[in-house]
Amino acid sequence: MPTPAAPLSLTSFNGSRRELRQQLRRRRRALSAEQRRLASERLCRRLRRLTEVQRARRVALYLPNDGEIDPTPLIDWLRQRSARVYLPVLKPLSHNRLWFVHYHANTPMVRNRFGIAEPATRHGAHRARRMAAWALDLILLPLVGFDDAGQRMGMGGGFYDRTLAFTRRPGPRPRLIGLAHDCQRVDSLPVASWDVPLDAIATDARLVRP
Repeated sequence: MPTPAAPLSLTSFNGSRRELRQQLRRRRRALSAEQRRLASERLCRRLRRLTEVQRARRVALYLPNDGEIDPTPLIDWLRQRSARVYLPVLKPLSHNRLWFVHYHANTPMVRNRFGIAEPATRHGAHRARRMAAWALDLILLPLVGFDDAGQRMGMGGGFYDRTLAFTRRPGPRPRLIGLAHDCQRVDSLPVASWDVPLDAIATDARLVRP
């Protein structure tokens, strides 16, 4: 087991939320390729032990970008369990929202306006593979920062918060697990009114359940 990283203390941090986000992104980008590989292996071992992951049959995850911890080694394991894997796609004609498209080895991919690979949705076959967030069993989403109380910090665009705002109301909803490198832990994060609560946060060194 790795030695857990010390949390970043906000007591001595005088910057803005934006500056904190930048500092946490620098932390994860500073990890070597080998450190990232090992962190991904540890994370996926932890996820495979979770009941909500074992039971899920429609799972959304993400392709890592900008140093994000990598959940993709989980894909083959999920498929062996007859689960379908989905990736987030920027929803056209809808401000800062996502939908989810079934992903497999032969899925045509394009770069979105942020340079992130996502399934191409102009093909009729992929329009039929779209899934609304409420119909998924589990969403694994990337974090920029988190604390031991389960508070989280995203990239700041509000894509997941807007897409998942419905989870605050009664009705069907997926389980939500945030993923991060353990070096992205902060001793305490401020809560924003629009932050959608998570069911758990998983890293290469710990599991946090709010």
